[in-house]
Amino acid sequence: MWTTTQYRRLVQGSAWYDLIVTVAFVTPWSFAALHGILTWVSQALSLPGELPPFEPVHMLMANLLGSIVCVWAVLRIRDPQQVYGRYDAVGRFLFSAWQAYALIHGASSLLVVFLVFELAWGVAQVLPVRQPSRASSLPQGLRQTH
Repeated sequence: MWTTTQYRRLVQGSAWYDLIVTVAFVTPWSFAALHGILTWVSQALSLPGELPPFEPVHMLMANLLGSIVCVWAVLRIRDPQQVYGRYDAVGRFLFSAWQAYALIHGASSLLVVFLVFELAWGVAQVLPVRQPSRASSLPQGLRQTH
């Protein structure tokens, strides 16, 4: 169970992760460089699955994804509300489902690394948050001790 403060930090942490991992998806040029690096890593490690070249429409989808995820990340960094963490968890479970689908259909196994992180952040963000007691908002002298 998270405290409110811990949960806000969790929401910010997941947002920073998203921003760092996704910023290269924002432009065709940065994504082309990232795609080249991922292809090289996949080949160097002889990983199963493929990471095919991207056609213009694939690139558009990657750039749209990167743009939206980065905007969503900045919102959560600046204002890490609990409700945003809950919505983010739902999004992560959806992303996880589509990543698993891609893996089943022959995508590069590099995707497993991202799938693990998506599931971990999603599970962390659905855990309960302890609501502060009403007594904790009272001035120090008015609190009862047991």
